[in-house]
Amino acid sequence: MKRRREPRDLRRIPPVPGASSHRLAVFFAAAASLCAPAAALAHGISDADKQRMLEGGYLQYVGLGASHMLTGYDHLLFLFGVVFFLTSFREVAKFVTVFTVGHCITLILATFLKITWNYYLVDAVIAISVIYKGFDNNGGFQKYFDMKSPNLLAAVFGFGLLHGFGLSTRLQQLPLGDDTSGTLLRILSFNLGVELGQIAALCVMVALLAFWRARPSFQRFSFGANLALVYAGGLLLLMQLHGYQHDTDPNGFRFPADEHRHVHEDMEIQNTTDDSRNTIK
Repeated sequence: MKRRREPRDLRRIPPVPGASSHRLAVFFAAAASLCAPAAALAHGISDADKQRMLEGGYLQYVGLGASHMLTGYDHLLFLFGVVFFLTSFREVAKFVTVFTVGHCITLILATFLKITWNYYLVDAVIAISVIYKGFDNNGGFQKYFDMKSPNLLAAVFGFGLLHGFGLSTRLQQLPLGDDTSGTLLRILSFNLGVELGQIAALCVMVALLAFWRARPSFQRFSFGANLALVYAGGLLLLMQLHGYQHDTDPNGFRFPADEHRHVHEDMEIQNTTDDSRNTIK
């Protein structure tokens, strides 16, 4: 009887990393730091978006959901880690479906029931899920704890619930209306957009990974790529915790918020030119 193979993501223990793997991880971490300002705002709902939602219909929510997923770097990094070692369509479909069911549950129910929390803290825990996936992909449980990785399907489902709650905290910033049916349709429209954005992102990820997996460099640099996931997740975690500090205690830093704003206003006033210094006397 032919023995059923487990997905590679569950059984692969990567080789001992070399200097090249660490250099790759540092490179990706540096690239992530350049994207830090964008990542910090990735889940924000701008005033322009809010106004568009008021003026537009359900398609506006679909579009916003898609763009929200495509700019949600924490969600994309986690998905990248999930599919990194998956080699068949069946495995990809299984894990992505479990993740999708998880985030649909909390996105729809938490938004409809108006269950929320500080979104910086939710996103901080989501950042930990990115760290977890990179750590797990690099055989961290086997190497450091001498144990098997926790059940991957259960982990992906649990993190899916968490990611959906993170999406819900931001969706609840939008005008969803007072009528029950209209609110539900807006939530479902946003969720549809999220799924479309996720499918588009996954198509690119899976295609790139399939192309890279056929190259010798995949084995050499896979450890570094997943170590970069750990670094990027750590960076996102620090950013979200910093945002939480600003959100809960804006006056607890070196310059209180009002004073900080006035300093910038003074800098703008002083930003003038002195034409007398354009010539040599």
